[in-house]
Amino acid sequence: MVIRAGRGDFVQSREELAVAAAPFTGMKPSTFIKRKPYTAPGFPAPISSDGARVLLWDREQTAAYYAGTPVPQLPAVDDGQDLLDRSEAAAVLKVAVSSWDAYKSHPRIRPHLVKVKGVDHCPRRVVEAYRTARDTGPGHTGSTGRPTGSGDMVPRDEIPARVGALLDIDPAVTSKTVMGELGLSFAAATRALSRLRGARIADLITTEPTLEPAAAALRLGYPKVTHRAATAYAVTELRARAARPYVQEVADALAAEGLAVRQDVDVVHVADDVVAAAVVLAADAPVPALVWDERWGWRTAANRRHPIGRETGAPPVGDGIRYLSPDAEVPAQDLITSVYDGRRGSRHPL
Repeated sequence: MVIRAGRGDFVQSREELAVAAAPFTGMKPSTFIKRKPYTAPGFPAPISSDGARVLLWDREQTAAYYAGTPVPQLPAVDDGQDLLDRSEAAAVLKVAVSSWDAYKSHPRIRPHLVKVKGVDHCPRRVVEAYRTARDTGPGHTGSTGRPTGSGDMVPRDEIPARVGALLDIDPAVTSKTVMGELGLSFAAATRALSRLRGARIADLITTEPTLEPAAAALRLGYPKVTHRAATAYAVTELRARAARPYVQEVADALAAEGLAVRQDVDVVHVADDVVAAAVVLAADAPVPALVWDERWGWRTAANRRHPIGRETGAPPVGDGIRYLSPDAEVPAQDLITSVYDGRRGSRHPL
């Protein structure tokens, strides 16, 4: 499903659904979220895509369900003003979901992104226009000449999308070709290719869990000389994806307690083989943010804008930083207690 044109005001998050359902279910919002009655047969399906980290519903549909009246049908015809989440946008472009995370930084897309309940969405017309430009413009195999801006250094936030487009055309594209097409240094071109190939290897393994990284790289058509760097990135990316549901669950619990706004949390690579994530807390929370790092567990952060901070290889220390637990998965309620109790934790990893 998608957020159909003109229905943005009817979008309902899981927390909002829990509050609205309370008079009918008798459940506290936290109990509702834990028991997941929205998975019962006949309950209106989410309008978020399958597998979305943040579930969304249409408020008119859920209200009708609890009122015992017929659940209205949503428009079935695609519209240019439909709002697509990352999975839906990737499907329109016929690329992996991780590739969309790179494409969305492109200047044709980035200004049009809108957040709905903390989740990035893009109008269908924008995604389709980008697809048309990508498939018919310079750089496509059916065209001649070099891409617009050839020979110029590409802005950093555009590199993944531009390199990804070349990788879509030719899985065996070389760093030398990327350098010539986009004006990147050898290091930048090689790094971008390794990361994008690694992300796509991870995509394939996600759908086929028994597949080995090297076998996935071969199936995707990547030259053997690129396998070592790409598969190493893929292994780290798979750990990030495995950790994401837990970190998102903590973020949801913090939001339910009023300690944070609803947010879609990303687990990011902070070094070649390390992943971490940040949950930004509300302005009136006792600390600005919480950071999960697979090396040191959970800690508080003193900076709301850049909570993870610059990677140095050493555990961050200083005012406002408390290490709360070294465990990979700490119950959300324990973290909430630690946020309020400044005596908990240590200035250094436990």
